[in-house]
Amino acid sequence: MSQPSFKAKQPLALRAYEILHEKIITMRLRPGEHIDEKRIVRELGIGRTPVREALLRLASESLVESEPNKGFVVKPLTLQDVKAMFEALKVLEVGMCQLAISQDPTGCLELMKAAQLRVKKAIEEGDLLGLVRANHEFHMNFARCSGNQYLARSLNEVRNEVNRLAYLSYGGDITLTGDLYDHYQTVIKEHELIMKFLREKKLTPLKETILSHIRTFQGRIIRYLTS
Repeated sequence: MSQPSFKAKQPLALRAYEILHEKIITMRLRPGEHIDEKRIVRELGIGRTPVREALLRLASESLVESEPNKGFVVKPLTLQDVKAMFEALKVLEVGMCQLAISQDPTGCLELMKAAQLRVKKAIEEGDLLGLVRANHEFHMNFARCSGNQYLARSLNEVRNEVNRLAYLSYGGDITLTGDLYDHYQTVIKEHELIMKFLREKKLTPLKETILSHIRTFQGRIIRYLTS
């Protein structure tokens, strides 16, 4: 009898996770904000247990933190965190290059290509959340090429922070004009190069492109934070 009950809870916990995850990425739950579990339970119309399961999963991904006697808060974003995030991004993604080209990348490349199509579609439709998600999928599929689940898990945690910064820097405005249009075109071009060099197993240009890609985003974040 207990097994069906467990299975029944899983979709509710997943639903709670997806809703809270989106609220955090899109800054509807701001960095440092306390998460009112009772209010979330009322809003979602589900029990406290699946909400707590969702929060524990978000904590494991470093998107929320548990504070003694206070419950959960959205993980703050400080300048020190941003600096550390970019350092980690460089170490992880560049470090994966050697592992990725030593594997058969065919399956991962198909997934990266599909994510790239979703990136282009999101840009065309002005779907900011879709763009952030598709870009995340592209990079996580690259991580899977390494065949190392520990590196992939670490990258997922770092890229959750990247997603929050991306959404924050776009400010909800995704009109394809000016520097924003140029930024998107650079992102698409660099994605194509990453896939090309991975397919051709060219280590040095792959590493250089990954670094350039990170610098492209880092430059945008710096301009946003200093504007």
